[in-house]
Amino acid sequence: MTSGAVSLETLLLGIIVAVTVMVLAVVGGVIYAWGEPRRRLKRRMADLGLEPGLAGLGGGGIDTFDQVGRQRRIQEKLRELETATQRRAQRRNRTRAALRQAGLRINHRTYIATVIVGGIVVAMITYVFGFSPIICGLAGLVASFGLPRLVLGLMARSRRKRFTAEFPNAIDVLVRGVRSGLPISECINIVGREIPDPVGSEFRMLMEGQKLGMTLEDIMDRALERMPTAEFRFFSVVLQIQQQTGGNLAETLANLSNVIRERKKMRDKANALSSEARTSATIIGSMPIIFFAIVYLIAPDYMELMISDEIGHYMIAGGLSWMAIGASVMKVMIEFKV
Repeated sequence: MTSGAVSLETLLLGIIVAVTVMVLAVVGGVIYAWGEPRRRLKRRMADLGLEPGLAGLGGGGIDTFDQVGRQRRIQEKLRELETATQRRAQRRNRTRAALRQAGLRINHRTYIATVIVGGIVVAMITYVFGFSPIICGLAGLVASFGLPRLVLGLMARSRRKRFTAEFPNAIDVLVRGVRSGLPISECINIVGREIPDPVGSEFRMLMEGQKLGMTLEDIMDRALERMPTAEFRFFSVVLQIQQQTGGNLAETLANLSNVIRERKKMRDKANALSSEARTSATIIGSMPIIFFAIVYLIAPDYMELMISDEIGHYMIAGGLSWMAIGASVMKVMIEFKV
């Protein structure tokens, strides 16, 4: 079947398949988002060595009692932060959060209109090239929902990496400022001026919230929406607990800086050990596309049926789907969370 008049049954089938895929994607995203905060809390508590029950800890005098009390306060504060994050995720649009985490200043409505128009344009282009309505609908869905989310995720991940790389230097500035007698607010202001973005921009927003009269808890909650990293979350916990109970803030922040640097070393070591596997996965995943392009350039008639015939469209869609599944499996196998 070549490109030509499309029957009404085929068009309806394409629309039904596209709507079904979209509904399944939305339902899966909602289910994943509902359980993710609890899983993050359990992983974070395990990383910190905090167990749900602390009653079984043995004696050790006043130091052990103080340590248990501090661990309990940290545990309660982490629970409060995760609960607040879950409530905000239920109330607010996740797309806005993704835009903030990526550091984009695009209006939410502008973003939605742009991706919808982009999906329609991609669907029309694939239809003009003779693809079936099912392939056109799937291409439009990918261009509207899949590709923009992927790009936002990559931008947010890159921003988090740059933040984590500069964050220990910012903490060192805070430590030196507190030890020299400056208030923590002035130290945060210095970090906002001296440390490059995205660390500088985040600390400047902390100062703006303080100037507006917001509480420290609200300021840090908003900051964690923009930068949801484990290091920044622990920094938030340290500041809030220090405000409530007091203590040596400079020493605590210095220990936090050392922990972050050690985590970065371990993460770099894991990336170095898995670099060969990532390179192999990249080569294997790109070979089918490169091979298809080379054969089409050398013998276009040989590949013409894959583009003009409907069965070829189904074969291309199936091949891309299996490649996506294989890439996802390989990504899970070679990705280490530190």
